[in-house]
Amino acid sequence: MVRHRFSAEDFHRMGEAGILPEDARVELVQGEVLEMSPVGKRHVYALNALLDLLAPLRGQVVLSVQNPLVLEPETEVYPDLVLLRPPREAYRNRLLEGKDALLVIEVAESSLDYDLRVKVPLYAQAGVPEVWAVDLARDRLQRFLEPQGGAYLRQEVLEEGLVEVFGLSFPLKEVLP
Repeated sequence: MVRHRFSAEDFHRMGEAGILPEDARVELVQGEVLEMSPVGKRHVYALNALLDLLAPLRGQVVLSVQNPLVLEPETEVYPDLVLLRPPREAYRNRLLEGKDALLVIEVAESSLDYDLRVKVPLYAQAGVPEVWAVDLARDRLQRFLEPQGGAYLRQEVLEEGLVEVFGLSFPLKEVLP
């Protein structure tokens, strides 16, 4: 089997040329175009709850929802939510990059294994300081901290209680549908 690897630039040209349908939910991961899982109602609820709960951080961070995040020349993913370094104007004429992210949040039900096995290590390689995987199948939050050498040195699993980020705290149960 022959595999064709693409760069992020190739990926964008395919989209512009109409090779990728406009409504396609795809990511570029290490040169391969991969189809993403469909978004269900629990996913939508959790993402909207996170947006509402994190809204008070506006000004301290830039909230970016399901937008491209370039991690390396052949990897462009679409995390559910990214908290970026301000100011917002810094991103006016370029795509977001891993170095811009303060926190990446993936909301997952059927895609959890892929997010943990593939995307979390990619975020660590890109130096993203913190990643959350909101596990809708088990009603919990997995936090990954301290990236080093393509892995995170610390992992926490929260099943209840308060979630704290950048001086803001909220009950985990408010995120889970």
